[in-house]
Amino acid sequence: MATKVNFGAGSVEVGAPAQPGESRARRLAICADKLIEQPLEGIETIHDCVLYAARTHGTKKALGWRDVVDIIEEEKEVTKHVGGKEVKETKKWKYFQLSDYKYLNYLEVKEAVSEVARGLVDLGVTADDIFNVYASTSLNWQLVAHACASISTAIATAYDSLGEAGLTHSLNEPNCVGVYTDAELLPVLAKVIGNTPSLRIVIYSGEAKPAVLDSIRQTRENIQVLTIDELRARGKPLSPDTTKDRFPKPSSVACIMYTSGTTGAPKGVVITHSNAIAAVGAVYKLLGHHFNTDDAFLAYLPLAHILEYIVELCLYFVGMTIGYGRVKTLTDQSVRGCSGDMVAFKPTIMVGVPAVWELIRKGIVGKVQSGGAVTKSVFSGALTVKRAKVPGLSQVVDAVVLSKVKAATGGRLRLALSGGAALSKETQEFLNLALVQLLQGYGMTESCGMCAILPPELMQYGSVGLPVPAIEIKLLDVKEAGYDAQGNPPQGEVCIRGPAVTKGYYKRDDLNNDESIFTKDGWLRTGDVGRWNPDGTLSLVDRIKNLVKLQGGEYIALESLEATYKSCNLVSNICVHATTDAKQPIAIVVPNEHHLRHALKSLTGVNADAPLRELCHDARVSELVMKECNAAGKKSGFKTMELLQAVVLSDEEWTPENGIVTAAQKVQRKKVAEKFEKEIKEAYKNQ
Repeated sequence: MATKVNFGAGSVEVGAPAQPGESRARRLAICADKLIEQPLEGIETIHDCVLYAARTHGTKKALGWRDVVDIIEEEKEVTKHVGGKEVKETKKWKYFQLSDYKYLNYLEVKEAVSEVARGLVDLGVTADDIFNVYASTSLNWQLVAHACASISTAIATAYDSLGEAGLTHSLNEPNCVGVYTDAELLPVLAKVIGNTPSLRIVIYSGEAKPAVLDSIRQTRENIQVLTIDELRARGKPLSPDTTKDRFPKPSSVACIMYTSGTTGAPKGVVITHSNAIAAVGAVYKLLGHHFNTDDAFLAYLPLAHILEYIVELCLYFVGMTIGYGRVKTLTDQSVRGCSGDMVAFKPTIMVGVPAVWELIRKGIVGKVQSGGAVTKSVFSGALTVKRAKVPGLSQVVDAVVLSKVKAATGGRLRLALSGGAALSKETQEFLNLALVQLLQGYGMTESCGMCAILPPELMQYGSVGLPVPAIEIKLLDVKEAGYDAQGNPPQGEVCIRGPAVTKGYYKRDDLNNDESIFTKDGWLRTGDVGRWNPDGTLSLVDRIKNLVKLQGGEYIALESLEATYKSCNLVSNICVHATTDAKQPIAIVVPNEHHLRHALKSLTGVNADAPLRELCHDARVSELVMKECNAAGKKSGFKTMELLQAVVLSDEEWTPENGIVTAAQKVQRKKVAEKFEKEIKEAYKNQ
């Protein structure tokens, strides 16, 4: 492990004295004089990163992928309730058999990027055009994105889980001339292409159905459809000079990244090359000394999300081997005839959103519980030893007891980061002890994912870390909720400014000129409520729009409560709901079926094997879930007004497809309130 850095005071106040109602700006203490704008001299654009990596890392493995060898379909019988009757139906489940990892080295990636870029120029794609990337995270996603970056063509992103309306919006608003997608997403594209007049190029990966390709080609005369391999073959014989005069400037737009949009249509965040490069420089400065030459990063989060997009760019720059996986094939349970991506790739570094870490924790707990009383007792003892940091014993516990847990992620994992939303202290501590050092970060699309990161040197719970060196932070009073930016401790709305922060949204002057978002002196108001800690780190308290004033006049922070309640083993997903005339909040919960059935075995009078729908409508089951959630709340020191007074159970999983969560897995509160309106009213009636 590299030498640790002394971060001194953590963060320090800089600049002008504080105005009434706000704090002074703070920066990372070791960068107090100047914010970071680039990782190294001469690296000014995303394309510079690709060229630098090829020069520096050469024939080292760069990007890895697995081919699908076979798709195995297994039939399972499931019981559904239709019209009050039990109906058994057979469902088909798909499992993948995958090859071992194959790799391109850094020089090969540079050549592949150049081939794609030359092919795009040959197809008439200009520097003024915008190219859409509507695909799952993969090697080809990056080849297309880097190729566009090298010829000053901005990309617009679209989540692969987007429906027709969202895809149409992300193609039409920027007047995209082309789109790169996966063969399995072509049917969705075929449905919307008639309503996207600017689209004339379709590039895809995988095996496509001829009928779908025909329907796309027949939409308009000028539409060209090519595979990614055909595009590369088209570019290969052309001279590299084809793209020489197209290299980007730092001010060129690299990406219009569409947010997943919890309210209204997605907004396109305009990210320039200089914004992205400042973010790379920030991570390099803050965490660069923790990266080793043999490190390997498993990439599986959506590249249409800023967290994955920036992390991959940073790690590519430092020369880390990146292996692509899929959420559906991460573990051994979801594949056939091969290992899951984690075991096959053996990552040392992983990044996840809280939903992923909660899933991993509950998976570990489930395995321990099914191992019987002795296994539970040994595992519990092991965590106690780790928590107490008993000299010598911690290493023994890791080697003897926890090695099986670690083997499920490939056995080499040593550093992990959680971002995208709040992670509960319970889950973070559990995974820190049982699996890997798990750090929190805080960012948003508008800041290239950069606001704060907790370096390993300052490992603690409940903090999102130090301000990253590409931004500075100040707090504003939130008077109605009693947050005082100059108080002790200082608390208020987080405002950010610096080279990693966007100047605005695409074609949204209404928002760009709105001083409640972008202030005249360059600050972006995040809507998040933060608190400065004595060691200079930042903690998030909640989001302003998720603060609800209860009957007693006190505010509760919905997101903060959800992070804790989600750590309860019986919870798979949750939306905490409160109204101004309520004494306490209620929660709509999607239960974790495995853990719920296990817990119900000890509840008298309830059939633990009954269909999930039936269990979700049983008041005794709701009572049990509420009791367990409130136990987690009490453990975290919740006040009475923060504890749940009722729980509504949902037997339907919340997915982007049914519209209850966004593509980035954020719960759509309004949709939940509409869907469960009757149950919510009933719950409040009984308060």
